[in-house]
Amino acid sequence: MKLKNLLANKNVVTILGAVLIVIVLYAFYMWRVNSAINPISVPYALKTIGPRTQVTNDMIGYVDIQQSSMKGSVLTNANTQIVGMYTNINSTIPEGSLFYDGVLVRFEDLADSFLIDMPKDSEGNYMTAYNFKVNVETTYGNSVYPGNYVDLYFIKKDSTSNSEKIKYGKLATNVKVLAVKDGAGNHVFENTTENRQPSQIILAVTDELSALLRVAETISNSKLILVPTNATYVYENEEEIVTEISDDDIRSYIEQNRTY
Repeated sequence: MKLKNLLANKNVVTILGAVLIVIVLYAFYMWRVNSAINPISVPYALKTIGPRTQVTNDMIGYVDIQQSSMKGSVLTNANTQIVGMYTNINSTIPEGSLFYDGVLVRFEDLADSFLIDMPKDSEGNYMTAYNFKVNVETTYGNSVYPGNYVDLYFIKKDSTSNSEKIKYGKLATNVKVLAVKDGAGNHVFENTTENRQPSQIILAVTDELSALLRVAETISNSKLILVPTNATYVYENEEEIVTEISDDDIRSYIEQNRTY
């Protein structure tokens, strides 16, 4: 009854409430002090890590640091925040440095990550990235996407006094599209809220095909076009004499017309 009577007294309840608040505030303060004073184990770089590099366990060491001395958004959990991530395109982590938020990104968020994950040819050699100039029309209304496969055709026009003769043929087949970019180098399909127009397609080609494409670009009155793989392409023009030639003949023709 006495306890009940005490709790019924407003002054007593007020005093007890004030004491409880002081205890909670003191406990919180001591927790903050201890957190700042007591060191925690933080991962750091054992060696300099350059841009576009995947961070692995052997690159990471650990050091005990007081939380109060850490500046910025330091990453403290190596397993969930660091290992397997990539350094950004413009980021270098110096030897001995801590890891900070914003310096590391996931592979899929890495700009031009396709350059790291370059496919290999039939002999196991890494392919080469080739910039192929395009526009909305030559990409069939901006319908060529990264991961698609295309065939490359070479078309040559020879004019005479009486007529124009066209030679064309397939130069390469099953060429993988790595990326589609606009004139500013931005990925066309990474931001659907902007109306980005294709200006170049990055293709994965062998060194041999890369050399042929560069030669083909120097041949006058000619052009290279891309056609989705498995689509049928036939050059048709009633006012011109059109001759389709074999893949090997196209390659030989390009080599014979090398200008450098």
